[in-house]
Amino acid sequence: MPSYTVIWLLAGSVLCLMELFLPSAFVAFMMGISAFIVALLSRVVLGSLWLQVLAWLLLSTLLVLGSRRFVQPRRRNTKIQNAITGETLTEIPPGKTGRVQYEGNSWQARCDDDKISIPPHQRVYIVRREGTTLIVMPETLLHS
Repeated sequence: MPSYTVIWLLAGSVLCLMELFLPSAFVAFMMGISAFIVALLSRVVLGSLWLQVLAWLLLSTLLVLGSRRFVQPRRRNTKIQNAITGETLTEIPPGKTGRVQYEGNSWQARCDDDKISIPPHQRVYIVRREGTTLIVMPETLLHS
């Protein structure tokens, strides 16, 4: 019966080092840790290769899923955060949507204050985005 301990140690090392060059939210790292654990178990408990592979798959899955609660997802840096202003193309009635030109595109937009109407061709600040709708405030209101 061949000893697969060295192969598991090499696989674990490669997977852990891969995380340095190709960040994968700790997936490769956790799979590498699983390979190290299987290398230890292969010397003591697990004799057959299919049991080792099964243990590695199980440990990898558990470690990857377990690490998800500790790893914060990266927030996408949208262009909305970089550019602040746009211009209304249509009127935005109180509590309803209109159209805003933002970065050369027409977007559906709604005023952040449901009591304010924004006339067309008015410069607006983009407060946030909710799905495909921009939430805006008129520039005149913020400068007065």
